[in-house]
Amino acid sequence: MYRGFDFERMQGALLEVNWWWMAFSLVFGVTAQVFRGLRWKQALEPLGEYPKTMNCIHAVFISYTTSLVVPRSGEVVRCGVLSRYDGTSFPKAVGTVVTERVIDSLLLIAMTLIVFLLQIKTFIRFFDETGTSLTGWLQTFTTTGYIVTISCIVITALFLWYVIRKATLFAKLRKIINDIKDGIFSLSKVRNKWLFAFYTLAIWGSYFLHFYITFFCFEFTSSLSIMTALLAFTVGGFAVIVPTPNGMGSWHFAVKTVLLLCGVKVAADAETFVLIVHSIQTGLLPFLGMFSAICLMMQKPFESFKPNGPRKPYEPFKPHIQNRPFPFNINQHQ
Repeated sequence: MYRGFDFERMQGALLEVNWWWMAFSLVFGVTAQVFRGLRWKQALEPLGEYPKTMNCIHAVFISYTTSLVVPRSGEVVRCGVLSRYDGTSFPKAVGTVVTERVIDSLLLIAMTLIVFLLQIKTFIRFFDETGTSLTGWLQTFTTTGYIVTISCIVITALFLWYVIRKATLFAKLRKIINDIKDGIFSLSKVRNKWLFAFYTLAIWGSYFLHFYITFFCFEFTSSLSIMTALLAFTVGGFAVIVPTPNGMGSWHFAVKTVLLLCGVKVAADAETFVLIVHSIQTGLLPFLGMFSAICLMMQKPFESFKPNGPRKPYEPFKPHIQNRPFPFNINQHQ
């Protein structure tokens, strides 16, 4: 997309950016991850797991940083962080992450449907400009292709089931699978579902403000409507599904196309916007990850201080003391 792009033009645009608005937008990039950590802690509690609040937040910060290096790896890494520093069950943590992703995906789909109904003409123009067509994509699969694909999936599933049944570690694998299943269904046992819903809305509200406020950083986007920002936000949300670091490339193309359809006259301006905004917002993630890594390095792993096993919430730590008789008879002094 940036082949032949005039990077000297971008240098001039950097001098014209309103950096106060940009700094303000980064605040919501942080709050989105903080709310995600708080929601994750709440999802773990019904499973008997009580990690520290700050450790949950640190784990989320680190997960986004590692996903920049290896896409999608952050979800596994953050479960490992809690397992190391709070003794949280790794399979249960993975299960809660799966539940979180399902909820976030459903919310993104619902938001997209609302925006689609409100901006249906713009969506149609977007599909025309990008050549995106669901029916066209489905037509690339012939009937034979469907049969072969489904057959391969069924055969692979049966083979894996047979191998697991015969394996000597079947009991351990079954326990891991059950823990993951418990994590997936943890939402049904959350004590305060309204608080969970608030955290979810706060996460996505923060993400949107993190993006929308950047419109005021540039003169050519400052007059665009909030509906344009919402349209670009939802389209960009699907673009980051592509397994690239923070949706690099696909996000740029999707958001640039929406901006050109909704009022930005010059393609170079739209390209400058997406390049600067994506670079700065992505650059925030390593700083948060390094901060959290330093904080965690100052802690001892969970195994170093659990003589009596994991502590329950709000239960004071009880050191192991042997029962010994009093050195004198209390009755003598009565």
